[in-house]
Amino acid sequence: MKLSEAKKQFISSWGAFGTHWGINKTMAQIHALLMISPDPLTQDDLMEQLSISRGNVNMNIRDLINWGLVDRVIIPGERKEYFTAEKDIWKVATQIIKERKKRELEPMLKLLDQLEDVDGDKKDKNIKQFVDTVSGIKKFGQQADKMLQVMVKADENWFVGALVKFFK
Repeated sequence: MKLSEAKKQFISSWGAFGTHWGINKTMAQIHALLMISPDPLTQDDLMEQLSISRGNVNMNIRDLINWGLVDRVIIPGERKEYFTAEKDIWKVATQIIKERKKRELEPMLKLLDQLEDVDGDKKDKNIKQFVDTVSGIKKFGQQADKMLQVMVKADENWFVGALVKFFK
């Protein structure tokens, strides 16, 4: 396979995978292109290579910066803004985990805390069932939160080693 074909396939596939990770296809494609580019790219480069509008690039670059996946790069003597993405996939994965945790898991746990505090007779089977279900989900969420915290703080080699031991 030629490099140009491989790049197109990678960008297309990363875009499709991105929708499963909670980001839109174009955002994931921009991220993919920046990850495989050895040099920082401008908005014009992104527009041309991905055949997307300036507005689409601008909006998605802003989101990628907010996610902590893309950085602005200043190139002396250049007036245009340049962008680059982290190349270390471990750092990318841990950053995505931190953002998803902050945007999804933490608000869910906060809501479950509020839902557990139901007024009424705790012996009522409807209240008991509701509280037991919410408490079970909350406990699972807290365990997931702890596991994600360990992964985010872990060194890549330690984590992979621990994972291999787990599956043996």
